[in-house]
Parts: sequence; structure tokens; C-alpha cells
Amino acid sequence: MAHMKNRIGIVGGGQLARMLAFEAKRMGFIVTVIDPSPNSPGGQVCDEQIVASLDDEGAMGTLSKKSDFITIEWELANDKILQRFVDKGVTVNPSPRTLRMVKDKLSQKRFLSDNGIPVPEFAEVGSISDIKNMSERLGYPVMLKARFGGYDGHGNALLTSAAGIPAAMMKLGTRDLYLEGLVRFKTELSVMAARDVHGNIAVYPVSENVHINSILHTTIAPARVSARVRKKANSVALSVMRHLEGAGVFGIEMFLDKRGNVLVNEIAPRVHNSGHYTIEACATSQFEQHIRALTGLPLGSTEMLVPHAAMVNILGNRNGLAKVAGLEKALSIPGVSVHIYGKKDTRTGRKMGHITATGRTAEEAIKRATSARNYISV
Repeated sequence: MAHMKNRIGIVGGGQLARMLAFEAKRMGFIVTVIDPSPNSPGGQVCDEQIVASLDDEGAMGTLSKKSDFITIEWELANDKILQRFVDKGVTVNPSPRTLRMVKDKLSQKRFLSDNGIPVPEFAEVGSISDIKNMSERLGYPVMLKARFGGYDGHGNALLTSAAGIPAAMMKLGTRDLYLEGLVRFKTELSVMAARDVHGNIAVYPVSENVHINSILHTTIAPARVSARVRKKANSVALSVMRHLEGAGVFGIEMFLDKRGNVLVNEIAPRVHNSGHYTIEACATSQFEQHIRALTGLPLGSTEMLVPHAAMVNILGNRNGLAKVAGLEKALSIPGVSVHIYGKKDTRTGRKMGHITATGRTAEEAIKRATSARNYISV
């Protein structure tokens, strides 16, 4: 009897793997994750967890043997190992070539710019004199950024004058760096977009993001911007998707600047924090959509089923064992859903869960989500 292709392997076992596994299991798939932390958030809810480093080629090979489809929950996954799987005929999405391009933020900016997609001004730098000269050319203030490994604001340093260059380089270390012009933005936006293995594309409503200390705090959907800005953001997202390789859901983060321009800040080649609202608010969540996209199933509707939604992250505020309190009060608020990620340890700023609230207006959804967040402690 022919083997049915119903086995999904996920590289990384964090909260994104957990939410992907929930949807995959609901649809009847067998799910294996690989992650170095035993009993990881994803490992708690899937069929099997391989406890190993994501750079362990032997363990990754075991994952490939147990999987008909391989995907990632972390863009810093080892693209070289994944490319070797592709060369042997294993289905990996998104494409390892896309991962390689995206994880180098300078290469990502060049890819976007070369394809006519608007981005902030940027420049490659290799020395202190390069940084000084290019900063002057771009005009202070500028962001000095690490090309590899940065997330949630790690790997960025703001320069307001040449005097700040030594301290910025000390902060960022000897990593490969590049410069980016500072965008005077009015609003941060994002669009979750999906492409299936046949090339069909589906785009979710434009959402609005609020970051605190470079970590996403709140997402509001749909974004409180004009129809013209929504149309522009959608058009930019479609353009990005047409040029990227591979199937799955991608998070496209953008700036709306004070002159009304929409610029792409960053691409995440995976489901994304700013798309969590889709679980409660849309006909097809970003997680179900990702599973559909990579397994050859038709893409689902991205329509919002409620007028407005707001998502607030639950971040750790201390270091130690995680203990959740306040669920009863939070869930007494109408339209509120609480997601706890099952992480054993909490630390300051760590993503421990999120809250989504729906409402008749954006303000009502935000108020409900914020009130619920104030009750929850981890």
C-alpha cells in the first residue's frame, strides 16, 4: 500500500511550532519537531520531539526520514543542511535559498531593492571609516545593524553622530554590519501573506503594530490607516511574494512614513507574531494556512470574521520558573482568548504567551486585550 504523505517535520520547537502543530494535528497530520530543549513548547503537543541542536546533521537527517514535508519556525535554521535535503529530493519550505537570503539582512535589503520594492536607504560597511563616511552620506541619525542573527532589537545600534561609533561597534561586536537610514515613521504595519506550492498567493488584512523596546507589544487588525495606504501595503506585499521562492506563510513588516510612503523593513520567512490575531479573527489562521500551503492543500480564506481584533504579547517580567496567574479574571472579559506557550522558565522580555481580543471597534478590542493583559502574570 502506498504511503500517504501526512508527516510534517518542524525545525525549531518554540511557540510557533506549537501553534503550527495544533493546526496540523487537527487536520490529521503526524508532526515531529527538532529542538535542543526537552519538552519544548512544540514538543509538548506534537507526536515526537527529537532533542538535538538544529545544526546536528545526523539528528536533522532523522527528522527528514520521519517527514514528507519539512518547514521551519526560525529563520536562522541551518540552510546548508536543508539545501542538502532538497538536493536529495526532500520537500523543504520555505526554500533554503530564501532562508539564506533573508537571514543576511543586507542581502535581504539588496534583494528587495533590486526587485523594485521600496526599502529604507542602506549601505554596506566594513570599517570605522566606512561607517563614518556612509553615515554622513545617509545623514544622521542612522541605524548600525548586524547582518546576521539580530532579532527583537538585538543587533541594532542607533547612531546620532560619529562620536557614537566606537560604543555602537563595542555593543555589536565584530559581526558583519550594515547601515540603514532611520525612517521617521508614522505607523508600523505588517502583512501576513501565503503562497502555496502551485504559486497561488493569499494576503491577510494589513495590521498595525506597536513595538516597545524593539519587541512587538500590540497588533491591531485591520490597521487604522486609509484605504489608499492599505491598498499600497497590499500591493507591496504581493510584489514581495511574487519574487520570493518557496511555499508557506511570510510576515512582511513595513513602515508607513510621514510622507505616506510604505517601505519594507523586514521579511520573516515563517508565521509571525503579528499574525497571531488570525487564530480568532480570520476564517483561516496563519498557522492552518502555512500547513495548507506547504502540503499542497488549497489556501483558505483570509477574510476577517470579526470587525476588529487586537493582540497583546505576554512577556516575562522576572527570571525564574514560569507560573501563570490571572486567567480567571482575564477570561471573564468578553471576546478575550489567552494563549500560554508552555515554557518552563520565564525571563524578562521573553515571549510567554499572547492575548487576542475581538471587538466592534478597534478601541474596544484594544481595551479588552489590554485589560486582560493586566490581569495575567507569568
